[in-house]
Amino acid sequence: MSGGVARLVWGGLSAVCMGFSKTGVPGASILAVVLMAQAYHEDAALSVGALVPVLLVGDLFAVYLYAKYTAWDQLIKLFPSVALGLMGGVVLLHYVRGNALRPILGVLVVAMFVLEVYRRASADGHYGQKWWYVWLTGILAGFATMVGNAAGPVMTMYLLSQNLPKDKFMGTTAVFFFTVNLLKIAPLAVEGMITPETMHFATFTVPMTLVGVGLGRWVFRLMSQNTFDMVALMLGGIGGVWLLLG
Repeated sequence: MSGGVARLVWGGLSAVCMGFSKTGVPGASILAVVLMAQAYHEDAALSVGALVPVLLVGDLFAVYLYAKYTAWDQLIKLFPSVALGLMGGVVLLHYVRGNALRPILGVLVVAMFVLEVYRRASADGHYGQKWWYVWLTGILAGFATMVGNAAGPVMTMYLLSQNLPKDKFMGTTAVFFFTVNLLKIAPLAVEGMITPETMHFATFTVPMTLVGVGLGRWVFRLMSQNTFDMVALMLGGIGGVWLLLG
């Protein structure tokens, strides 16, 4: 395939995966990040900006479908630390691109995955309510979403630790990401990661997002709570490993 066609293929697949993650299983978002990075393999920083329109369109549908189920208590206690993570990410973008930071993020996500597996195996449901875990999650999520659209595995692990029903899980995820993705637009534009070219590319990828949104909604309705939890856990763990190796 020529470079232009390959970019359309990778970008289109990324958009489908992201739409699916917004209405089906949030952990699938990490695959969308990987595919968009492949579309912009010559400049991974642009892949972060190219994914923003896709994210926001998926977020709009997710908010429409699930916002009424939002666990607001979870978001309110999380947002102060998320703000710190976002600010840290903005500062660091001046010096280091997200790819260089992914192994560090990966270590932390894999640690969260191991902790969640231990919690489920031992029926120890208390650590998810500890202040240090909430603050670690918030800072890491804000930082990861700013530098590389990579907060999906972080939030998956955190919300699983809260034992939320799948509707509340999706509603809380929808409101969280819609909020932080709006806040990311200006910093990413200033850093040259959102450009006229990436916005033009969005005229192709955004319609593909709708395919994933429909598929995700269909799959979500079919999944039981246990299936949803296990799929989300496995995808979150895979996302952590990918960050670690990336």
